[in-house]
Amino acid sequence: MEFGPVTIGCIGVVALLALCFVGVRFAFAGAIVGTVGLMALIGVDAGIRTAGIVPYASGANYTLSVLPMFILIGYLAYYAGITQSAFEAARRWFGWLPGGLATGTVFAVAGFSAVSGASSAAAAVFAKVAIPEMLRAKYDKKLAAGVCAAGATLDSLIPPSTLLVVYGIVTEQSIGKLLVAGFVPGIVSAFVYAIIITWRCWRQPELGPRITGYNWGQRFESLPSTTPIFLVILIIFFSMYFGWATPTEAGALGAFSVFAFALRNGIKRGELRQCLLDSAKLTVMIFTVIWGVLIFVRFLGFSGMPEEVSRLVTDLPVPPLVVLLAIYLLYFVLGTVLEGIGMFLLTLPVIFPVIKALGYDPIWFGIVLVKLSGIASLSPPVGLVVFVVNGVRPDISVRDIFRGVWPFIFADIITLGVLTAFPEIVTFIVEISD
Repeated sequence: MEFGPVTIGCIGVVALLALCFVGVRFAFAGAIVGTVGLMALIGVDAGIRTAGIVPYASGANYTLSVLPMFILIGYLAYYAGITQSAFEAARRWFGWLPGGLATGTVFAVAGFSAVSGASSAAAAVFAKVAIPEMLRAKYDKKLAAGVCAAGATLDSLIPPSTLLVVYGIVTEQSIGKLLVAGFVPGIVSAFVYAIIITWRCWRQPELGPRITGYNWGQRFESLPSTTPIFLVILIIFFSMYFGWATPTEAGALGAFSVFAFALRNGIKRGELRQCLLDSAKLTVMIFTVIWGVLIFVRFLGFSGMPEEVSRLVTDLPVPPLVVLLAIYLLYFVLGTVLEGIGMFLLTLPVIFPVIKALGYDPIWFGIVLVKLSGIASLSPPVGLVVFVVNGVRPDISVRDIFRGVWPFIFADIITLGVLTAFPEIVTFIVEISD
């Protein structure tokens, strides 16, 4: 029995999902299914040769060099002590509010996000730094753990962002524009979190008592130590915004700046070695996933399945908004079992042509998709950042952390609604820079 190319493409998608659900690593599942699919479509020899070319062709892409730079910035920032400085400044400036220490943690994470590219790293760092301080201040442990987990998702929006880079690579969109577009939605998300925290702690003061005792002089004294954060923000944002540097060059300048501060703060040789090793390990892991799944993407391209799905969806007698909301629902469901990069690489070859056919802005959709990924990373049963926080603080149960993040998931849904209703929040800054 012979199958058409589109049917083979559908079989490949089902096979990939099946392999992932039985525990095969995403990179290997994508490479295996993609290679077998290419062999079925274009012949054994041609299929193997095509699959073999993909890893080199994608790995030699200059665009990918931005990833190790952004990852290195995050690890250097941790060893340079920038995390502690950001938290102390946020504590002094926002502690007087109801739940002020939790609000301060949100803005400290937002600041750290400007020098970090991975939400799991932000979750681990602030679980170590912020949770003990909040518990000492008699904060509810569910709120303390929940704010660290939810705040870490800002890392995926505020540049440097690994997820935005992956989205740009898969969809062939401008990485510079994506990174610039992430700033405002990231800040909006942080303020929505802060409002939710303040309202809850105003209604229930026992959740998060106020922190008092700091005068204006002490507040301003905390600002010089946050200079590296503002410096990296200025370097990355303005160099890309005005076209002075490519994303990779901006990342390299940011990494060099943080490295200089780490040297000034006395980073030890062993810490620097560990920093470089951690950066290399995470980079190799991400590259491996990209290589494997791009073989699968090449297979889908030969099958013609994405174009067929796009045609079927756009011909449906429903408004584009209904299709968009159905795509949101799909990502809500997938996000409960897949992490962000895997979810992007699995779905974008099929979903992105639909988004373009419906007339939605690709840059805007990238930001929305990262926001959806953030919601997914907080949702059970996977909830990646929840398990990261639990790994650092095993004394706070996973159940309590999930209970602590629900108000923030609600806040994220509000933010998602705002970004959908007013896409100009995302696109205006990109349009100005054009």
